[in-house]
Amino acid sequence: MQIPIFTVDAFTNRPFSGNPAAVCLLENDLDEDLHQKIATEMNLSETAFIRKLQPGDDFTKSSCFGLRWFTPANEVPLCGHATLASAAVLFHVQKNTNSVLTFVTLSGELKARQVKDHIVLDLPLYTAYPQELKEVEELIKAAVGDMIVQDLRYSPDTKKLLVRLSDTYERSVLEELKVSAQRFLSAEKTGKVKGLILTVKGNSSGKGHDFYSRYFAPWYGVLEDPVTGSAHAVLSSYWSEQLGKKEMLAFQCSRRGGELKISVRDDGRVDLAGQTAVVLKGNLTF
Repeated sequence: MQIPIFTVDAFTNRPFSGNPAAVCLLENDLDEDLHQKIATEMNLSETAFIRKLQPGDDFTKSSCFGLRWFTPANEVPLCGHATLASAAVLFHVQKNTNSVLTFVTLSGELKARQVKDHIVLDLPLYTAYPQELKEVEELIKAAVGDMIVQDLRYSPDTKKLLVRLSDTYERSVLEELKVSAQRFLSAEKTGKVKGLILTVKGNSSGKGHDFYSRYFAPWYGVLEDPVTGSAHAVLSSYWSEQLGKKEMLAFQCSRRGGELKISVRDDGRVDLAGQTAVVLKGNLTF
């Protein structure tokens, strides 16, 4: 069996930065266990599988596809960067002729459209609610030690914990923070946290970034994710409220790094825009 596969760096316009995702184009249904085996083989934070919904569908002409995402360990309900990568494969490699693509996913219908040199994703916006420190104190200590935490929120929809560090900290402090995400597994006692977001306010006067973040998900086998769309579905809601802004520019401060343009909408959703670089084209053979 042969399956076309691509590696796409998302939320960047340069190869070897941003967040890499593998994208598989499925002409036919795949045995269920093979999705996970392929994702484990690729060993990237996400492998996306685009499938045809009807027998007569075509990757060049159709506008609606099924989409699933797998980490090396399991399937996840939402992945922004692998959705961006999937749209890039259809728009840029397959030369899909539609202006808007719709993906049917575990998080409902997600849309992707081209705007100049960016691809814009239409994602759900998730609210994060105040979280008691006592419940997650050990996890926070494992993540940031004795650093000052200014705010603490939890998103029940995504099971992500948002930790805002003090505004006295610069971007460089977040970047240089040494994190042992493996320790989070034993430090997290509540059973409700599946992703940890560290964030700090940016310097948005002029053309700077409104906020910075890092994201860790060892519960899904991802120690640190380079650039995370699903985390920004939570961060966008939080920082829009904090800053009183609908349009924001964000940067995720991983070693590879990546930039996201954010537009919070009035219908409970968010537009996340990013660029992509296709770095590998090939076939899986098995």
